Amino acid sequence: MKLRVTRKLPPEVEDRLVASYDTTLNPGDAPLTQDALRAAMCKFDILVTTVSDQIDAALLRTPGRRVRMIANVGIGVSNIDTEAASAAGVFVSNTPDVVTDATADVAMLLILSATRRSYAAETMLRQKQWGAFSLVGNLGTSMQGKTLGIVGMGRIGQATARRAVRGFGMKVIYYNRSDIAAPDFPATRVDTIDAVMRTADVVSIHVPGGGGHPLVTAAHIGAMRPHAYLINTARGDSVDQDALVHALTTGAIAGAGLDVFANEPQVPEALLSLHNATLLPHIGTATTEVRTAMANMAADNVDAFAAARRLPNEVVGARPKTAKKETTE
Repeated sequence: MKLRVTRKLPPEVEDRLVASYDTTLNPGDAPLTQDALRAAMCKFDILVTTVSDQIDAALLRTPGRRVRMIANVGIGVSNIDTEAASAAGVFVSNTPDVVTDATADVAMLLILSATRRSYAAETMLRQKQWGAFSLVGNLGTSMQGKTLGIVGMGRIGQATARRAVRGFGMKVIYYNRSDIAAPDFPATRVDTIDAVMRTADVVSIHVPGGGGHPLVTAAHIGAMRPHAYLINTARGDSVDQDALVHALTTGAIAGAGLDVFANEPQVPEALLSLHNATLLPHIGTATTEVRTAMANMAADNVDAFAAARRLPNEVVGARPKTAKKETTE
């Protein structure tokens, strides 16, 4: 079985895949072009992809497509047209659970960095503009007793809320489309995103992207209070980025902390220039332990597909009737 890895993986996982399959790696780690992905569609049985690989319907309809399984290294699959994959009989898997704590840690990092204005303070220090200690300069906002609003109370949203309540004494309100089991920390559910935006001192986004239109719209951002902060560690296209930049530029909200952007790796210059925005280059899961666990989980899904077993982390699994025979050739 021929396998194409689109980005560099931790060495031990690359060794694992090379030992088990006819594997082509990406030692340079540069994202594949769409032409290269199109060629890979016809040459390989399995793709191991990341969020940087845009697998759209046109790519999945490539004439002579050989790919029958896509193992995405990441919890989200907004980079893959899953409906088109299902229609084409292409399996898709993801890597949930192992990313929860690392992403929640970065959400808290951004909450603290944004509200304590750490970027502006560090910039002043590095540019040698810090004169002396001041009781009234560089003042941020304490989180104790403040209200954290969670939009999307899945595993990562709950882990973030848990840290905020237990570590910083924050109150939590949240919006979630579906019912969830009673959390093991105090939290109040509200019926709309607007209700979160109007009430919270800090809003943390934990919803999937890739829906064509941002779930958090310009109107939602407009409902936030002037002292409030918006944090996004989910997907860049979950939030109306232009509206957020406008709100930050005009002072309609106090600040933002972002680990994800609408058109990664491009970040608008208007956003880069703002001192009330704390920006990170999509490092939510960037620890050695977590990235290795994610890659191994993707490899587990590859192994299951190769053995004609159900994928342990199946997102799309509409196996064609002939697929079992094909995977045992």
